[in-house]
Amino acid sequence: MPEQNINQLVSHLFRHEAGKMTAVLTRLLGFGSFEVAQDIVQDTLLKAMSTWSFKGIPENPSAWLYTVAKRKAVDIIRQQRVHQHHEEAIAKALQSEWTLSPVVSQLFLENEIEDSQLRMMFACCHPAIPYESQLAFALKVLCGLSTSEIANAFLTSEDTVAKRIYRAREKIKEEKINLEVPLATELPDRLDTILHALYLLFNEGYNSSHPDKLIRNDLCEEAIRLCILLTRNIVTNTPSVNALLALMCYQASREDARIANDGAIILLKDQDRSRWNKALIDRGNYYLEVSADGDEISEYHLEAIIASCHAEAATFEETNWKKIYHFYTLLADIKQSPIVELNKAIVLGYAQSREAGLEALKKITALNDHYLYHAALADFHALLFQNTEAQQAYERALQLTSSGAEKELLKKKIQQLTLR
Repeated sequence: MPEQNINQLVSHLFRHEAGKMTAVLTRLLGFGSFEVAQDIVQDTLLKAMSTWSFKGIPENPSAWLYTVAKRKAVDIIRQQRVHQHHEEAIAKALQSEWTLSPVVSQLFLENEIEDSQLRMMFACCHPAIPYESQLAFALKVLCGLSTSEIANAFLTSEDTVAKRIYRAREKIKEEKINLEVPLATELPDRLDTILHALYLLFNEGYNSSHPDKLIRNDLCEEAIRLCILLTRNIVTNTPSVNALLALMCYQASREDARIANDGAIILLKDQDRSRWNKALIDRGNYYLEVSADGDEISEYHLEAIIASCHAEAATFEETNWKKIYHFYTLLADIKQSPIVELNKAIVLGYAQSREAGLEALKKITALNDHYLYHAALADFHALLFQNTEAQQAYERALQLTSSGAEKELLKKKIQQLTLR
C-alpha cells in the first residue's frame, strides 16, 4: 500500500482508537502519568507507520495497535515499579510478574475499555480543576482535538487554551486525582461538563474550523460514540444525555446533503431533503422520547426539539419558524450565549420579518470578530435589497473565516449581489 494511504489509515485509527488506548493506559499507569500514556500511544502510531510501510497492513490494524501498546505499557510498569496512583486492586496485581501481563490484557477487553473511558471522562472533569480547564483538557486528552480546534470551539485564542490545559495538568499532579466514577452527589456537575465537552466536539465536526474540511465526520462519530457510551451505564444514562444524543442524531442526519460533489456548501434552504438520513432521524426521535422521562429540561432538550422541527418539515418554506423561535427564546433564558442570540435573531427574521431579524442581529456585540455573525447580517441586508451594506458585511465575513468552503460561498454571494 502506498505510504500516503498508510498515513491516512493511521490518522483514521488515531481518531477512533487513540482516546480508548489513552484511557486504558492512564488507568494502568495512574492519572498522574497520563502524559506517559499519550507518549505510548504516539510511539505506537509511529511504529505502525514505519512497520506497515515494510510489512504491509495487518489483517486487524486496531488489534495490532492494542498489542503493541500493551507491550510498551508492561515494559514501562516493569521499569518504573511505581504504583501509588493506581487503583488498589490493579496496583497489587501489577507488582507480580505472574499477574502483570494478564491484568494488562484484561483491561484491554472491550467492556474494560468502555469503563476506562468513563473513568477518564470523569477524571478530566474533576471539580478541583477550573471549569474551563476541565473542558479544554477533556477535548484535548479524551477527544484528541488540537489546541486551535479547541480555541475555535471556545471563541478564544490558542494561547488561552494552552494555559487552561497546563492548569489542568498541574491540578492533576497537585491533587493526585485518580480515575474513578464520582459519588452520587458529585455526579450531576461533572456529567454536565462531560456533556458540554461532547457538544463542543460534535460542533467542531459538524462545522469544522479546518481550512479544507467543512464537515469532520470522524469527530461527529466520536462524539456520538462517547454519548452512546454514557447511555449504556445506569449511572450516566440521564435525560440530558439522551437529549444530547437526540440532537447529534438529528444534526448528523443532514451531513450528506450539506456538501455538493465539488465540495461547495449547500445551505439548509437548498438541501435535497430526500438525502437526509431517515434512520438517524428515527434514532433522534427515539432518544428525544427517552429524554422526556422526568421533569428535567436542559439546553440539550431545547436544541434537540429545535432540530426535530427542521427534521419534520417537508420543505424549508414549511418550517414552523414561530415554534422554533419560541424554543430559542426558552433556550436563551437558560443558556447565555452569543451564538444562541445569533440563531434566535436569524429565526426571528423568518418567523416575523426580515427587518426584525436584522435589528435583533445589530444588538449583538459579542460576535464582531466571528464570520457567521457578519454573514448573517449580510444575508438579511441582501434580502432587504440593501446591496452596499450586504457586500460590506460579506467582505468582513470573508476576512474572518479560514474555511475554504465558506470563502467560496461568501464569494458566490458577493457575485450574486453584483448581478442584481
